Amino acid sequence: MLTIHTADLLVTGDPHNPPVPGGAVLVDGRTVAAFGSYEELAEASPTARVRRWPGLLTPGLLNPYGPELLEHAYHPDPREADELGTEPLTGEALAALAPTDARRGASARRGVQRMLAHGTVAVAGDLWRPAVLDAVRRAGLTVEERFTDPAGAPTLDPLARDGGRGLREAIVAPLAQVPGAAATFAVFDAPDEAALTARGASCCIATVIDGRLLYRSR
Repeated sequence: MLTIHTADLLVTGDPHNPPVPGGAVLVDGRTVAAFGSYEELAEASPTARVRRWPGLLTPGLLNPYGPELLEHAYHPDPREADELGTEPLTGEALAALAPTDARRGASARRGVQRMLAHGTVAVAGDLWRPAVLDAVRRAGLTVEERFTDPAGAPTLDPLARDGGRGLREAIVAPLAQVPGAAATFAVFDAPDEAALTARGASCCIATVIDGRLLYRSR
């Protein structure tokens, strides 16, 4: 099925392709068939389903804190909030909890969902626990190599200022119109790159991986 995702502004992540006001991405199953102005894509594919999003459509983001957020932290279940709170447990609190492998797997699944809610489609760093790897792979996130420890404290926001990363640095890969290019991108409630950097990735509206809408806030 063909689907057109259109937003107020499209940023491809390629410095040779300027942002496209009213831009869109044409998705064919798991891959990108084309991108450009909505009018051009709609005219070329009049039977395609259309998803309209407000804000900024960009390639998906990379979170550099894969092990720190998914293996060295415990994301409480909402039903545990009264006892454990809502923020990830690390360090001594995690050691005191001593979660089983099953609880670590459930924690990783919740952590992945929180990452998707920040436009994250890939994590960096070595993941060793099978339950964590399973949660990441089932969601479709990719695992990238990490050659140095990232700056700043671990955070779910790939655009966090502590890490000193702008949108261009956080993008995993630019959108591409080549055979087999993955339809993987995110949409943010921000009018442009500067506003997104200021607001942070928590303003994510939708995250798509391999053509699947895995997160939407509205």
